[in-house]
Amino acid sequence: MNTKQNVPYRAMILAAGLGTRLRPITYTIPKALVKTNGRTLLEGAIRHLADYGVKEIIINVHHFADKIISYLDQNKNFGLDISISDESDHLLDTGGGLKKVSGFFTDGRPFFVRNVDIISDLNLRHLMEYHIQSQAIATVVVRKRETSRYFLFDHDHRLCGWTNLRTGERILSFEPSGDPGMLAFSGIQVLNPEIFSLITENGKFSLTSLYIRLAKYHLIKGYLDTESIWKDAGSLPVESVQ
Repeated sequence: MNTKQNVPYRAMILAAGLGTRLRPITYTIPKALVKTNGRTLLEGAIRHLADYGVKEIIINVHHFADKIISYLDQNKNFGLDISISDESDHLLDTGGGLKKVSGFFTDGRPFFVRNVDIISDLNLRHLMEYHIQSQAIATVVVRKRETSRYFLFDHDHRLCGWTNLRTGERILSFEPSGDPGMLAFSGIQVLNPEIFSLITENGKFSLTSLYIRLAKYHLIKGYLDTESIWKDAGSLPVESVQ
């Protein structure tokens, strides 16, 4: 893996979702343009990445895609090199959306993937250092918080499964020694571009299902975040972009 210094990392912002948890606001605008504390979720995500040296970002769009593109044009892409992956015709979910942009990540370096609808000041430099040192193919940021769906990890923070407490569904990639720990996904991750050669899924699929399949034979790590600010936009007071 190429770990050359002084070369900006690239990133993807996942912004194509319908924003159902933010309705009724998202009946007229995409969730990326919902405001909280006077700033759109998209601007917050972009600035978080830019604060850690990311210069090139690709954003997938679907719901009111034209409004996101217009917003970026009006703000001159916030001074960054921003590309658009248009899923207007067919929403691909997180995994399918990532597969569609494989040609964007051709520099051999690990890259960030970030959900647009979370607010976080996570130290991305520390996350990247952890990812590189662990030699994982993917690293997912997780927290101890209440939710219904959890990733499962062994004692070394290796991903070994997933569970939904509400439905009782539980999937194990492999049997860990001892009971697996349950941690909630924080919407931020780092991936190696080698992962694209392992994706056999087509069309619409989630990154979660991809990770659970790959974790049997490939190292996917959890990065436990205990210090950063973290908020889910679905639980915050929000307003429409003006």
